[in-house]
Amino acid sequence: MASSGKPKRSSGLARGLASHVAGRLKKSVQPGDHLVLGLSGGIDSMVLLDVLARLSSRARFNLRALHVDHQLSPNSAAWARFCRRACRSRGVPCRVLKVDVPRANSVERAAREARYAAFAQMRAQYIVLAHNADDQAETVLLQLLRGAGVKGLAAMPFMRTPNASTTARQPAIIRPLLDVPRVDIERYARRRKLEWIEDESNVDARYTRNWARRELLPRIAERLPAYRSVLTRAARNMGEASALLDELARIDAAKASDPRGLCVEALRALSPARAKNLLRFLIDSYGWRMPDASRLTEALRQALHARADSNLAVSLGSCELRRHRGFVHLVAARTHSAADRLRVIWRGQREIALPDAGGVLEMARARGAGMSALRLESQPVTIRRRQGGERLQADAKRPRRSVKNLLQEAGVPTWQRERLPFIYCGDDLVCIPGVAVDWRFLARRGERGIVPSWRETDT
Repeated sequence: MASSGKPKRSSGLARGLASHVAGRLKKSVQPGDHLVLGLSGGIDSMVLLDVLARLSSRARFNLRALHVDHQLSPNSAAWARFCRRACRSRGVPCRVLKVDVPRANSVERAAREARYAAFAQMRAQYIVLAHNADDQAETVLLQLLRGAGVKGLAAMPFMRTPNASTTARQPAIIRPLLDVPRVDIERYARRRKLEWIEDESNVDARYTRNWARRELLPRIAERLPAYRSVLTRAARNMGEASALLDELARIDAAKASDPRGLCVEALRALSPARAKNLLRFLIDSYGWRMPDASRLTEALRQALHARADSNLAVSLGSCELRRHRGFVHLVAARTHSAADRLRVIWRGQREIALPDAGGVLEMARARGAGMSALRLESQPVTIRRRQGGERLQADAKRPRRSVKNLLQEAGVPTWQRERLPFIYCGDDLVCIPGVAVDWRFLARRGERGIVPSWRETDT
């Protein structure tokens, strides 16, 4: 843990850092809004905690802090205690949330994704993060070295609003220090005699960002002292270009979109660059990780040239590109281990959220339609996932038929068949939502009925 030494002479921005942050927040934050500060305990977030705690009563917003404990360091418990004490001394409520970070190829990325998933759970108008101008410059440079496109080179926006596709309200992310150099943050911390923690992983040059920060950028600064402002300006320019590409994608989406998906013929009419731009826009709008350019190009090629009766599936990492009956769909990549074990008892709820299956089962009340409410009272009603080989008799005058044939005739795409929940009464298959009800369980005229419908939430 480090603390201030003797106060040094502060720059104008450091002296007016609180006013600077207040001005940045004033454009978006309204009195009564709830703000959650992402508090790591490092110098940047401690400075922002100090500033926001001073501003909260004057600007009349509600401030809380969230410390995400990644459990990657032997010091993580001490860091959590430090953050609690720092918040308590300022009268700011602090929550510590432990997350499990998979030991994947990139621990940095896995930790970041776990952290942002935690932020998305917060009930607030804004998550406030302490990224600064140096962070922005590092991000632009690293994205360039990774071969990122325009959106990647736009780096971090001052504000990121929730994706339009999210079903639950998520807070926007705001970065009021994004145009503040780290040197001014350090001067403010010394002037205010703040304490902060030092994460030992920040000096580990095995992490690319640390290598860039400690070795590459100091060398660049020797020749180009103004590199921070130059790279930040480049990010703003790329941000404007990205916004224009998004506008173009919305125009193309309006022409190519259909309730059944993206029309293959409409995609063929676009230039390859515009078609890929449209797919990137849709992937980003769902918050999925962007695939590399070669994989996206190959997915588009297969989608445009597959046979008309092909049920194409191409993995794009966190999502999949699917083609069905002349239409292209982007769906969340899914492992079926959790959904395979799906077995939920229905106790009369009108809505049953089934996140492992990727949707919500709605059970609407009706008269003389759907499943007989009386018949369903004979045994426990459970919601299960398809296992294969099921059969159902939708008409008393016709034989039982395989569920596979019923789904094919109904035009249910392959990936939706994999997720569709089935409704059982005891051991009897009663209903495939939106497809068929077994005739023995049909509601008679005037009888109380239950009409189930399945709504996917992650596609």
